[in-house]
Amino acid sequence: MGIAEDIIIIILAGLVTAFIAHKLKLPLLLGYIAAGIVIGPYTAGITVGNVHDIELLAEIGVALLLFSIGLDISFKEIREVRKIALIGTPIQLALTIGYGMAIGRLLGLPWTASILIGAIMSLSSTMVVFKTLMSMGLMGTLSSRVMVGMLIVQDLAAVPMMIMIPQLHNIGNSLSVLGITVLKGVLILSLVLVVGSRLIPMLLRQVARLESRELFLLAVTALGLGIGFLTYRVGLSFALGAFVTGMVLNRSDYSHKALHDIIPLRDLFGMFFFTSVGMLVDPGLMANNIGLILLLVALIIAGKALIFSVLSRIFGYYNVIPLAVGLGLSQVGEFSFVLARMGLGGGLIARETYSIILAAAVVTMVLSPFLSMLTAPVYSLKNRLFKREKIQTTNFPAGGLRDHVVIAGAGRVGRNIAATLQHLGYCHVMIEQDYALFEKAKKIGCPVIYGDAAEESVLAAAEIRSARLLLITIPVLIVAREILSIGLKLNPKLNVIARGNSLEEVHELYAMRVGTVVQPEFEASIEIVRQALLHLGISAGAIQGYIDDIRRREYSPLIRENPGLLSNLKNASYLLEMNWYRVPPGSRMAGKSIKELEIRSGTGATVVGVYRSNEFFPNPNSNFVFMAEDMVAVIGTADNRKSFEEMMSPA
Repeated sequence: MGIAEDIIIIILAGLVTAFIAHKLKLPLLLGYIAAGIVIGPYTAGITVGNVHDIELLAEIGVALLLFSIGLDISFKEIREVRKIALIGTPIQLALTIGYGMAIGRLLGLPWTASILIGAIMSLSSTMVVFKTLMSMGLMGTLSSRVMVGMLIVQDLAAVPMMIMIPQLHNIGNSLSVLGITVLKGVLILSLVLVVGSRLIPMLLRQVARLESRELFLLAVTALGLGIGFLTYRVGLSFALGAFVTGMVLNRSDYSHKALHDIIPLRDLFGMFFFTSVGMLVDPGLMANNIGLILLLVALIIAGKALIFSVLSRIFGYYNVIPLAVGLGLSQVGEFSFVLARMGLGGGLIARETYSIILAAAVVTMVLSPFLSMLTAPVYSLKNRLFKREKIQTTNFPAGGLRDHVVIAGAGRVGRNIAATLQHLGYCHVMIEQDYALFEKAKKIGCPVIYGDAAEESVLAAAEIRSARLLLITIPVLIVAREILSIGLKLNPKLNVIARGNSLEEVHELYAMRVGTVVQPEFEASIEIVRQALLHLGISAGAIQGYIDDIRRREYSPLIRENPGLLSNLKNASYLLEMNWYRVPPGSRMAGKSIKELEIRSGTGATVVGVYRSNEFFPNPNSNFVFMAEDMVAVIGTADNRKSFEEMMSPA
């Protein structure tokens, strides 16, 4: 069967090892590399017959990987952390390459191989970092945004590295070769960007009008691989052209659809690439050099963690962020395997060196999730052993804080709450670790602390022991859980209101003694339902009945396990609910006062406001007389409001 047999062997082996990797909560690419080792030429048993043909398929995998990254790059992610991303990342790359060169020279390698090792070490794994952040519930935190911004710039930097690495062996003779290559790359890529930005979207628009999914996928693949082939024919990288095509498509209206359609094809050919990487590994050689591999792993993790941490601190990030970024980005990345393969193919490193570097890179990726999990305990240990950083506060009242509200998070929700409390004259303080949000909170004049609300010293600075209420507006469960735990430890009688993104999170937060949990998306859906039914002409009382039923259905699992919660839900949905009613012409209320109608005793409802002819009457007294077309604001239970609606009906 030839190459068809090899492809079948790779797919079957990749399925088994990827399944095992998934069960172990490891990136699938590690499973693919393991599959390559098992079916490679250095391992007994079933073996791929023609490794060279598989390597050719792997080239398509690399091109599609870069094509999808070009499609998916979000420059919006860089905007908030642009200084450290656009300035700090090139500094990090230069420092790490220099560090890797020093390690290479200490190992007795020539300087060209040492540069390659530095380039391999300089890149971190986008795939591993994203998977780790999502599994830990940390996406959206400031430390995660710093990491994502730096990873995007690293992915961009991998492209010029791929241009320069094949020319490293020529630099000893003349730098002109590298200069010509770089110049050629700039010219070709500029041409693709200028011409492609006009022609490619127009072409896809015509294909999309045909409404054929197969044709659209074929067109997208042809563009990515076709332009990659053209760049290869002029002496540049095949994958480079695909990457630039992805960047061009990124600006079009079809970028999301193109990315969605290309992902299965990318993943399939990506498996061939990572499997081919594993095929070049000699397990016997790795076993004989296990000490050197572990030494390399320690040097890579320690060096990269230190570089990332120091840079984060230099660019103005404090508290736990430097540690989180350092440990989170200390692994070696996917593109490092591409660079290693290019170095091996170009004769920059020997196969033995390649196997050792690859093994060390894989180990750093395996250890990465566990290192990220160490962030919180290591930071707590650091604070216990060393002097804590000075906590920055602003707008604090001269008399201090007492019987106040602590708001964890100064995002849009937190700032809106703070502005309302400030308007009503309630003492409060916000806590925020994102410096940009901290500055926004300062501008509205509210008391605010710059720091991590999940840190005991920060909550102590917010005088949590004398607070009456803690509001956790942060939408990340793992962070909310930590804030809640420390807050209740410092003040066991503290009342807490938190936000939960799912019923499971609501359940967990109630189990941790949270008084009230709000689901923002659920509450938004309730309000949309209310407004839609009002526009459809359904009475306010009937609408409230529907909404009460929705709430009971949504929270019924919690009510069964915690019957006391039912009263809280009733309070939330009934007692604090206000509805507006129009007094119709001919109503028996028209011309009569609140006292004459005996509204409170007769219906149980309370009139809290009346809107008449562009004039509002808040909290009208018992002598207030109603008129036809008045808009009346009423608070009460569903039965109270129903009785009031009956009272409004025509005599």
